[in-house]
Amino acid sequence: MWPERNFYRIQRLPPYVFETVNKLKAELRAEGADIIDFGFGNPDMETPKHIIDKLVETARKPRTNRYSSSRGIPGLRAAYARYYQRRFDVDLDPETEIIATLGSKEGFANLAQAISAPGDVILAPNPSYPIHPFGFIIAGGTIRHIKALDAESYLRSIDEAARNSNPKPLAVVTCFPANPTAETCDLGYYRDVVKLARKHEMYVLSDLAYTEIYFEDPPPSILQVDGAKEICVEMTTLSKTYAMAGWRIGFTAGSPHLIKALTRMKSYLDYGAYTPIQVAACAALDGPQECVAEIRNTYKRRRDVLVDTFGRAGWDIPPPKASMFAWAPLPEKFAEMGSLKFAETLMKEAHIAVAPGIGFGEYGEGYVRIALVENEQRIRQAARNIGQFLQSHGQSAKG
Repeated sequence: MWPERNFYRIQRLPPYVFETVNKLKAELRAEGADIIDFGFGNPDMETPKHIIDKLVETARKPRTNRYSSSRGIPGLRAAYARYYQRRFDVDLDPETEIIATLGSKEGFANLAQAISAPGDVILAPNPSYPIHPFGFIIAGGTIRHIKALDAESYLRSIDEAARNSNPKPLAVVTCFPANPTAETCDLGYYRDVVKLARKHEMYVLSDLAYTEIYFEDPPPSILQVDGAKEICVEMTTLSKTYAMAGWRIGFTAGSPHLIKALTRMKSYLDYGAYTPIQVAACAALDGPQECVAEIRNTYKRRRDVLVDTFGRAGWDIPPPKASMFAWAPLPEKFAEMGSLKFAETLMKEAHIAVAPGIGFGEYGEGYVRIALVENEQRIRQAARNIGQFLQSHGQSAKG
C-alpha cells in the first residue's frame, strides 16, 4: 500500500470548526428539517438587472471567451479608480496601484504568498475572518493573534505586540467594518494605525469588504490618510455591495510595491476573472448606484427586525452599525456552554443555524455570528423558534 504522507501546510491548518455545523445542518435537512440559516454570509438578493444584462451582452461576443488578464482588464481598473475618487476622494493609478482579484479572499491569500517568508510575523485581529490569519499560516508565516472585540483595544494592543515581537512584524491586518464583530472605526483610527505602522516599519493590509453595508456614517478608507499608499493596501469586493458573491470579483489597491508583488504572484497562478464578468463589474461601478442603497436598506430592515424580535424572544442582540452580520453574546442560560455546543443545540432544537464564535478565533468564544441573509418573514419565524427554545430551557421571553 502506498504510504500516506503528512503534508506540511495541511498540518498547519486546524480542524475546520464550521464543518461540524455544516455537517449537522446537512443531516437535519436530509431528515426534512426546515433550517433557518444565519450561519453563512452568502448574500441572497438578486444581482441588479443592468449588471446581468451587461454580462449577457458581453458573453455573446466571441473574443470575450478567450483568456483574460490576471491583473484585470484596463477598463475595470479605471472604473475602480473612479469609484475610489467618488467615494473616498482618493486618487489611484490604475496601472500601478490597482489589481483586480477573484474576490477579496483570493487577494489576501495570494498577497500573503507574495510578501511573506517562513517565520515572518503577522499581527492579526482575533476574532477574525479566517483568511486573515490562515492566508499567512499557509504561506509559512507566524501569526501573533491580538484580541479585537472592539477597535480601540485592538489599536492599543498593536503597539504592544509590535514592541515585543522578535523578529519585527512584517504586517498588521485590519478589517472595518469587521467580520465577524461588525465593529467600525473612523478616519482618526486609521491615522493612528498608519502612525504605528511607520513607527514599527510594518505594512498595513486593510479588508474593506463591507464598506457599503453601513447603517450610520459611511466607513472611511485607510488610503484617505496622507502617505498611507506607501505602506498600505486595501482589499474590497463587489460581493456584498452589488449582491455578486458568486461572481468572484474584487480588488486590491494602494502601495505600488505591494501591488507589484501581488501582480507577479497572480501572473503565475491565474488568467483573471472571465472577461464578461469584468465588463459587467465595470457596469456595476460606473452604472446607477440606487441598487447599492436598496441592498443596504434591505440589510438595515433585517437588522432592525432581528434585534427587535430576538430581543422580545429573550435574546438581546447588540445592533451592528455596519456589515451584514450581528455579533451576539450567548443567551444568559447558555453562557457556560461554549459557542460550538450552543450552535449545535440551537440547530437541533430550534432549527436555526448560526456561526460559532470559536470558529473565528479563541477570543470569539462566548459569541455567535448571525448573518442577515434570511428575509424578514424568516427572521420573525426564527424569533418564534428561539422564544420556544429559550423557554424550554427556563429562560423567559420579554414581551
